[in-house]
Amino acid sequence: MGSLFRPKYRTADGTLKESSVWWLKYRASGRLVRESSETEKETEAKRLLRLREGAAEEGRAIVPRADKVTVGELLDELRQEYTANARRSIKRLGFSIARLRPFFGHHRATRLTGADITRYQTQRQSEGAANATVNRELAALKRALSLALRAERIQRAPHIEMLREDNVRTGFFEREQFESVRKFLTEALRAVVTFAYITGWRVPSEVLTLQWRQVDFEAGTVRLEPGTTKNREGRTFPMTAELRACLEAQRAATDALKRQGVLVPWVFHRDGEPIKDFRSAWRRACASAGLPGRIPHDFRRTAVRSLERAGVSRSVAMKMTGHKTEAVYRRYAIVSEQDLREASEKLARSTERGRVVELDKALGKVLGKVASISG
Repeated sequence: MGSLFRPKYRTADGTLKESSVWWLKYRASGRLVRESSETEKETEAKRLLRLREGAAEEGRAIVPRADKVTVGELLDELRQEYTANARRSIKRLGFSIARLRPFFGHHRATRLTGADITRYQTQRQSEGAANATVNRELAALKRALSLALRAERIQRAPHIEMLREDNVRTGFFEREQFESVRKFLTEALRAVVTFAYITGWRVPSEVLTLQWRQVDFEAGTVRLEPGTTKNREGRTFPMTAELRACLEAQRAATDALKRQGVLVPWVFHRDGEPIKDFRSAWRRACASAGLPGRIPHDFRRTAVRSLERAGVSRSVAMKMTGHKTEAVYRRYAIVSEQDLREASEKLARSTERGRVVELDKALGKVLGKVASISG
């Protein structure tokens, strides 16, 4: 059974005084532990003592002085976890930590409250940050606290309520828009955007890094290996006629370089050199096509909509585009004005057919009555 006490100490003049801070005394793993509660409130000290006794009773690890762990330490541990697991989003994590540390870094993790979270949200919004950006930052904080709880570095963590995000995906390409932008790009980049338009794969991380070992002309498939995608799952996309033609043209260009002694592992390249970035060329092409502000990620949304229009089952389409959850996939299954017009025309035709059927029935009744009178 544990207890509380206030240790005595002598001042510089030799006077014996009692500490205003409560200390805990309890047994854990057969040894006596003395630990400061770091509070002058007896009720708070008792609460901490009950937590310590409960942990000792259940055989859980007890980390004395856990109340001194700062959020900054937990953010450092989160970065280490990302590094150890080679997470692809570690760069994005760095941006989040850079924002979180000045505000939360010095806070004791166990004393973090919902009010602190709200103040952070308000401050970031006043700085012009979008709700989605703030949520990504708080998601990093939430993950850091979750890892600390699992490791029993802390005993509690506040609930983190995310902000509402108004980020419905709206950008996509109609076929004529795609063709218009493509004609203003170089031949090497036309192949890139054609592949992205058909597959919906992520342009920087999945399309530009694609290598020939991932293309199987005999099987008619293109694949991404497990661990190389955002959700770390493998992916296979069957070749359409247009996709095959695009890849065969790239293969021919690559073979031509091979005959000159240049070996190129990448599917998409500029004269044998990998394409690392084409943002400037893309912006110029979009402006020339009268479509400023469009982004390559719009191809991802376009591919999802094309699969929906083609009647491909959602489970298969998600495997082809690499969407792990249906909730995220639905955000990409965009309805365009053309889709709405087609739906309206179908409704009109259906309504018109219904009216014809009703007129036929009414006419039938009239003719029946006429026939009975005549009879």
